[in-house]
Amino acid sequence: MKTIQKTLLDLNPKYPLEELSPIDKILFFDIETTGFSSKSSSLYLIGCLFYDLGNLTLIQWFSEGYNDELNVLEAFFSFSKNYNYLIHFNGNNFDLPYLQQKFHQYNLPYNFDQFKGTDIYKRIAPFKSFLKLPNCKQKTLETYLNMKREDMFNGGELISVYHDYVKSPNDISYQSLLLHNEEDLIGMLEILPVLAYVDLFNKPLTVKKVQANYYKDFNGDKHQEIIMKLRLPVALPVAISNYAFGCFFSGLGYEGTIKVPLIEDELKYFYSNYRDYYYLPLEDVALHKSVAAFVDKEHRKQATAATCYTRKFASYLPQWEILFEPFFKKDYKSNDLYFELTDDLKKERNIFSKYATHILQVIATKSCL
Repeated sequence: MKTIQKTLLDLNPKYPLEELSPIDKILFFDIETTGFSSKSSSLYLIGCLFYDLGNLTLIQWFSEGYNDELNVLEAFFSFSKNYNYLIHFNGNNFDLPYLQQKFHQYNLPYNFDQFKGTDIYKRIAPFKSFLKLPNCKQKTLETYLNMKREDMFNGGELISVYHDYVKSPNDISYQSLLLHNEEDLIGMLEILPVLAYVDLFNKPLTVKKVQANYYKDFNGDKHQEIIMKLRLPVALPVAISNYAFGCFFSGLGYEGTIKVPLIEDELKYFYSNYRDYYYLPLEDVALHKSVAAFVDKEHRKQATAATCYTRKFASYLPQWEILFEPFFKKDYKSNDLYFELTDDLKKERNIFSKYATHILQVIATKSCL
């Protein structure tokens, strides 16, 4: 077994690692194997990134032959005991189960129970469509963030390179195997800013400014919208925009914008306790029986759920769950919900921050369907 260690002076994290764990307890790791099944393949390399006295450091344990596998496992786990937070890419599905099976195969008393961690793949995969990505492979994310690699191989291609190395050790194969693992590890560190898109939906955003705007659609018809200028909770590394249900979001860095259609219309508020109301067909309105009891019986009828409403002409904003009450609808069977944009509401910046978060969630959910 060979152990390789070096300090990477030119690399600095572009994501606040300290929000995950104390930096000196974080261990990035990646494994290289000759197959997916632990029973029929060999583990030939484990690499880690860690901070040593503030310096980012790389360490790799390389198996020079198939019989070296046990040494690599023991060296890695002995080293990892100094850490309690693992960062990996798809490690929940592959690296961790593979290693755990190898521990069992060699009757090693090791497990990962003491560790917390972040699987970058698992966290970003639900937002693939929102980010308009074809997939969430590590190299795809690296390309999305405009990263470049020297390594020209993928893990599958290196399997034959390793088998050839075992038969006939040579420096070209050796360096290729190490480089791929090193760049996978560096790539994990460099793509961590994609977690900002995950944080976007899990940390509070702030509306800095709200304004009304008029615009004309493709047919020249005039429409109204509100524009919310946002302070995002994290810096987005690449500009993003998305659209759903007439709502638009764009963001880059800490700045974001949400546009939402504003309608001026007569909508209906439906009372839930319709048995306590009469419906007045001529006025097209429902009144409580305590008031409507004085109306001629010929001009009133028992209200139903569909006729128990009052009408109001006002300015409204859409909502896709009952976020603000009272909520209004165009008719009883309509699934579209609205709330009135009152003068008092216009002054409540915290309300708009809550609303902006709601709109962002709606756009993301729609894009991921």
